[in-house]
Amino acid sequence: MPKGVTRRRPRTRAALLKAALETFAEHGFHATTIEQICEAAGYTRGAYYSNFASKEELFLALFDEHSERTVRRLAESIDALTPDEYTLTRLAELAARVEPDERAWYLVTTEFTLHAIRDPQAAWVLARHDERLRAEIARGLTLVLRRAGRELTVEADRFARLLIALREGGLAQSYVEPAELPPGTLERQFLVPLLEATTRELPGPGPEGQSNRSGSDAVI
Repeated sequence: MPKGVTRRRPRTRAALLKAALETFAEHGFHATTIEQICEAAGYTRGAYYSNFASKEELFLALFDEHSERTVRRLAESIDALTPDEYTLTRLAELAARVEPDERAWYLVTTEFTLHAIRDPQAAWVLARHDERLRAEIARGLTLVLRRAGRELTVEADRFARLLIALREGGLAQSYVEPAELPPGTLERQFLVPLLEATTRELPGPGPEGQSNRSGSDAVI
């Protein structure tokens, strides 16, 4: 077999990631074996170890894939907005969207987070991946605000931490009580006043030469 990346390698990797997510969600991160992942994906242990050194490395690949997909979906939704749609309410609606497949990922990432809390090395590695995700969120939010004539009055990284906490804490409650608190409810209810309290208008005219506005209909 030739060394390096082959044409089949990306397909093999994608199949293993998909199988791992489904198997982790069904059986749990610790209970799932590499053999179960290989069986679900239709590949051998050799194929697994040619892509991943351990279950931890596989999880982190899933983490990065999920982060990239989430950021990309939100960026595409924001890019599709017209200038008049850059309101706090509209942006909160976009941020509050929860895809149907999010529950499986939430189960997997919650268990791995508990594992990381108990294992300092796993915590250190997970923190580095969390840091990259926060940087993407902070960068994107800063650009969106600047484009719309507003800026944060708090540190962008800290605000990204708060957004993640709101998201993850809300989902924990929603998946326990889905009828009482459908996913995304807390973001829809509290993200607008949170943004009002932590952003301000930039000096000068707003988008398209219009004056900036305040309140729940303020462009950001």
